[in-house]
Amino acid sequence: MRRITGKAKDETLIELQNASDSQVTDGPAVLTAFKINLHSDESSGNGLKEAPLPGHTETDKLHSNKDTVFFRDGVRRIDFVLSYVDDKDGEKKQERRREFEANLEKAGLELETEDKSDSKDQKTYFLKIHAPWDVLATYADVLKIKVPFKESDIPHGQDVPLEWLSHPFRLPDHVMHPQPDYFTYPFDKTKTDFFLISDKDTFFPPSTRNRIVFYILARCPYYKEGRKDRGKTGIKRLLSNGTYTAAFPLHDCRYWKKARNAECESERYNLYEHWARFLCFYKEQPLNLIRKYYGEKIGIYFAWLGFYTEMLFFAAVMGLICFTYGVLSYDDNISSQEICHPKIGGRIVMCPLCDKKCPFWKLNSTCLSSWQSHLFDNEGTVFFAIFMGIWVTLFLEFWKRRQARLEYEWDLVDFEEEQQQLQIRPEFEIRCTNRRLNKITKEMEPYLPVTSKCARFCLSAATVIFWISLIVACIIGVIAYRLAVYAAFASIIKDPMRKIQLVGRFITPQLATSVTASCINFVIIMILNFFYERVAIWITDLEIPKTHLEYENRLTMKMFLFQFVNYYSSCFYVAFFKGKFVGYPGDYSYMFGNWSNLRNEECDPGGCLIELTTQLVIVMTGKQLCGNIQEALLPLIRNWWSGRRGRHNPENHYSRWEQDHVLQNFSQLGLFYEYLEMVVQFGFITLFVASFPLAPLLALFNNILEIRVDAWKFTTQFKRPMASKARNIGAWQEILNAVAILSVVTNAFIMAFTSDMIPRMVYLYAYSKESSMRGYVNNSLSIYDISQIPERNMPEDNWFDNATSTCRYRDYRYPPGHQREYTHTMQFWHILAAKMAFIIIMEHVVFVVKFFVAWMIPDVPSDVKARIKRERYLIQEYLHNYEVEQLKLQLSASFITEPQSEMTLTPDKHEVLSECL
Repeated sequence: MRRITGKAKDETLIELQNASDSQVTDGPAVLTAFKINLHSDESSGNGLKEAPLPGHTETDKLHSNKDTVFFRDGVRRIDFVLSYVDDKDGEKKQERRREFEANLEKAGLELETEDKSDSKDQKTYFLKIHAPWDVLATYADVLKIKVPFKESDIPHGQDVPLEWLSHPFRLPDHVMHPQPDYFTYPFDKTKTDFFLISDKDTFFPPSTRNRIVFYILARCPYYKEGRKDRGKTGIKRLLSNGTYTAAFPLHDCRYWKKARNAECESERYNLYEHWARFLCFYKEQPLNLIRKYYGEKIGIYFAWLGFYTEMLFFAAVMGLICFTYGVLSYDDNISSQEICHPKIGGRIVMCPLCDKKCPFWKLNSTCLSSWQSHLFDNEGTVFFAIFMGIWVTLFLEFWKRRQARLEYEWDLVDFEEEQQQLQIRPEFEIRCTNRRLNKITKEMEPYLPVTSKCARFCLSAATVIFWISLIVACIIGVIAYRLAVYAAFASIIKDPMRKIQLVGRFITPQLATSVTASCINFVIIMILNFFYERVAIWITDLEIPKTHLEYENRLTMKMFLFQFVNYYSSCFYVAFFKGKFVGYPGDYSYMFGNWSNLRNEECDPGGCLIELTTQLVIVMTGKQLCGNIQEALLPLIRNWWSGRRGRHNPENHYSRWEQDHVLQNFSQLGLFYEYLEMVVQFGFITLFVASFPLAPLLALFNNILEIRVDAWKFTTQFKRPMASKARNIGAWQEILNAVAILSVVTNAFIMAFTSDMIPRMVYLYAYSKESSMRGYVNNSLSIYDISQIPERNMPEDNWFDNATSTCRYRDYRYPPGHQREYTHTMQFWHILAAKMAFIIIMEHVVFVVKFFVAWMIPDVPSDVKARIKRERYLIQEYLHNYEVEQLKLQLSASFITEPQSEMTLTPDKHEVLSECL
């Protein structure tokens, strides 16, 4: 056995030294075994050092400083830590731990236990695990881990003109490139001298060592040797049944202070110093260091988030230009001037917007909202909507190129996720008692019967449909609230013909209704989201997916479908339904039929776009604020509540494993929620961006903060995640592609049916006699005879100016007295045709440009292709030369030992073989 337990540190070090000095074998079995293992490692050239002598400086340092990532001998590195406590069900758990740890030692791992008396809470045991070289080499061969065999001879990049301008944004080279660039090849234990192995202790980086140890932990059984219960396998099962309380690799140092030991990399400190602090928000991200410390999967997430934020900069600039154009053309808005003019808008009497409670009103009461609408609904909006359709394509295509470059640089070109992700989930093994023969492995494995699978899927689908129906019901409730509260706001005004209709000083009933309804809708969204997250996890667990990849993909689809309906449904209502099914005075449409008093909402004379903008701003900014507060403040509150030790604790009081033990676990779905948050934001800035050009700017500010908050969480609040590989962002790539295509359609429909742009253009080019927008407001309002309004639609005051016998409403219908009175005019059909033509033209133009750009931009950069070919060529060449040299050595050795008589019989044997080689 290679395990040291239950000894004080002084006794352990003294006994190690005595055993080494005297070379006796009658001491404790544990120490003798370790001594033999240590000497055997030294004799095999593993580069292990002798245990430090008592009284030496290194020993004193270890004795006084518990903040270390090494065993008590100061030589063997801690690759993984397991923790456990004694409880009521102690005997069963002790039996499991005993068998599990014995099997770990049989697998070659070395263990060392810290007694509970040495821990802060006096009840937690810590089991430290070290993987020696033989174990690392064996499993690196099994996992086909790529390791360097030659330093790269390809330069990183060419000199860029004006490169000095980017110097303020760059990080030190040792942070950006923590290790040289190598050509790599999957490790082969039989060809160790083929690879660049200078020190076996540091050849495999800590993240790779952690991954190998976790691979062993996940497959190590804990049943007795005589029994074959394959269900009792893996650390995940032991964590789920409480045998162990935690399993985690160690951070290499404290985040605010470098490690004392020079052999410790202090990469966590570098990440905090150059990445996690908010003052570094303008700096580039140290992606290579993130990948080296946390693994490729987390590295890919931050690479994607950083690239997305960089691309948002261009969308934010164009959105700001579009908004600035709206501000600068503020005084040239003829439509708003006419609405606000006392002799034009002040003389136009509008029909009531609701039954009984709403009075007749003057058009100039919407003066302020018409000016606000112009800021977002102007000629620049059309250009910006087309630009965003192209921007989305450029973003996705350039990300593919960036991803291909990372795949090469991070040795993921030939990586197959199935190798890592197809491990059967422990939950599947526990809950599936039926067994059948696997046709590939020829072993019995658990499976879920078809009948059970169908029943679970049906229940899951019914649950999803129920929750989506619940969202739709809540949206209908909010719409009913909008209709009811508008009547309440409108009834506040007692004398509408003498005063401009205002609630407060600047808020119209339309704006007040929109803002309050949006806030209520946001609260409902957050409540439903809170409950559905748990429901989605529950129904995904109910389906019992076989693998982790399958589990994550199913949960991704359920969560995004729900989030899509939850966050975007209210925006879809305002954009595509509000004001479209109103009717006209005398024949209004009602939400629940003519028996109800909830008349369908009308749009403001300036259009519904400003209400869509209000809805988008409240939901989008509210979600981002809540998300950042939750991510940044909740960990601090949790730390304060739990009394977690901070920077002021001396290093010799709390060990490295105790400091990491109190940190939060980074769950398997940790990145899932990060991606979900960003993809929902991506939907906001693409699906409805035509209504709010400043949305990319708000997203940019949020993401700059998001990167640093996430970095801060990873470096200071979370245990070190187990390093795992991933070639790309997974299922999220397809979701982004779908949202990008849908965004072209939604923005085209927003510009056509929600914006007032098309009716203005039709009037300008087809109906205006002066080729200007003068008279547009009067042209866009139809006339209705007040005497023909039914009693149920008339205000309770039943007041109107005796000189006014008609009121106006927003539509294109013939006036009273016309032979086709109150039917749609020809202009209505012209506008409808123009809207449909605009949708078709815009979609085709954007899609053609999208596909052309996608065709023009190759997914893999040419220099990356060249590097891949160069590396494959070098691998073949080096392997061939290596095999030739090995064969020559074997032949030479065989001829030396071969009898002289045999050699004389075949004198040309060596020459022939040499020539062939």
